[in-house]
Amino acid sequence: MSTQTGPALDTPSRGHAFVPGPKGLPLLGNLPQFGRNPLAFFELLRGRGDMVRWRFGRNRCVFISDPDCIGELLTETERTFDQPALGVAFRAVLGNGLIVARGRDWRRKRSLVQPSVRPKQVKSYAATMASSAVELADAWSDGQRVDIKREMAALTQKIAVRTIFGVDTPADSEAMGRAMDVAQLEIGKEFAGIGALLPDWVPTPGRTRIKKAAAVIDSEVGRVVARHRDGETERPDLLSRLLTAVDESGERLSDEEIRDETVTLYIGGHETTSSTLVWAWYLLSRNPRVRAALTEELDRVLGDREPVFEDYAQLTYSQAVVKETLRLYPTIWLITGVAKEGARLGGQPIEEGTRVWSSQWSTHRDARWFPEPEEFRPERWDPEDGDEIHEYAWFPFGGGPRVCLGTRFAMVESVLILAVLARRFELDVEPGVIEPVPSLTLQPDRDVLATVRAR
Repeated sequence: MSTQTGPALDTPSRGHAFVPGPKGLPLLGNLPQFGRNPLAFFELLRGRGDMVRWRFGRNRCVFISDPDCIGELLTETERTFDQPALGVAFRAVLGNGLIVARGRDWRRKRSLVQPSVRPKQVKSYAATMASSAVELADAWSDGQRVDIKREMAALTQKIAVRTIFGVDTPADSEAMGRAMDVAQLEIGKEFAGIGALLPDWVPTPGRTRIKKAAAVIDSEVGRVVARHRDGETERPDLLSRLLTAVDESGERLSDEEIRDETVTLYIGGHETTSSTLVWAWYLLSRNPRVRAALTEELDRVLGDREPVFEDYAQLTYSQAVVKETLRLYPTIWLITGVAKEGARLGGQPIEEGTRVWSSQWSTHRDARWFPEPEEFRPERWDPEDGDEIHEYAWFPFGGGPRVCLGTRFAMVESVLILAVLARRFELDVEPGVIEPVPSLTLQPDRDVLATVRAR
């Protein structure tokens, strides 16, 4: 890949050289273009080159599309790149949890949370994942019309509260769900709108809504935490593990830290998996060939029984369906970092304070890394005959030291749910294109209605 300098604006610059992005406005920079459609804006920047300068308000930014540079950004986070300061809406929901924390605080929290989601623990949660999906399958009937978005949200919420809280529902699961919906919407609005540039102290209607939603989340999580603290028996759920975890100095997480990490795990185990499954059903409905290949594997591996954790390794095509769904509709659609002194990418120095951006949405749809990038083709993930995929051309869970701790939990959960439901049913999603909306996660722009067809 050659390095180009000084290209014409309509000629992409591929390689490790900075090129200018679209001209912005005074004070606002490129924020209006970004705010109208962040996903399209990222694709526009990718079309300019692999390292493109732009402005988010007055903030200096660089957008990177080359996987080598993306890998450097991910692996150098905590050393030469910082987590950026996130908006009021984001902090109101996630507090100072693992996603937000920096430096020593982040390392301490990671060491306390990581044991709860190790492979051994994920295996212990697999039965809950499968049995919850079976309950939903038993409730469906041939010819029934369902809202997949609502069904998957309810299912993954049930799994989240059973594995995280160790109960069937939090104090008020409907209130929790509604609050999370508001959080999703307001985080997306603030991030892509003028609210991203406003000081924290400026009141806006959106900030009022997010604070009310956060108060509901705090209340519901607080009730369940209190119930756990009052319990005399050990529980196998994630929250109990967090409550008993101790760091190197023998200290436990504070009540506020427990709240932040619980909400972080809840979002990771509920919102992200729910979104992935909705997009998977949408893609399967639009691709009969893939749906047939999936059901062939399920019939061959499972026969007439429900899946268990040990089946996960054998369900390679099911895994490929989930991976390909995450390629086309990545739940987390961007990563950012702020350059520290001495930061470099692709051999180029990055001025301290520059905000570096990259987008899973944009990179995952780059034809250089994925031939026929718009095609839903799970075969590209075949462990023997699939495509050779650059390590950081596909990064739905991030990477490097801050890679999502719930990666295996999410993959196992998605595959087992898909296996339970697709073994019994096909879902015919109503005609029409469904567009992605970037909020906290990548969500469909409308209800996803489908007819259940018994196999």
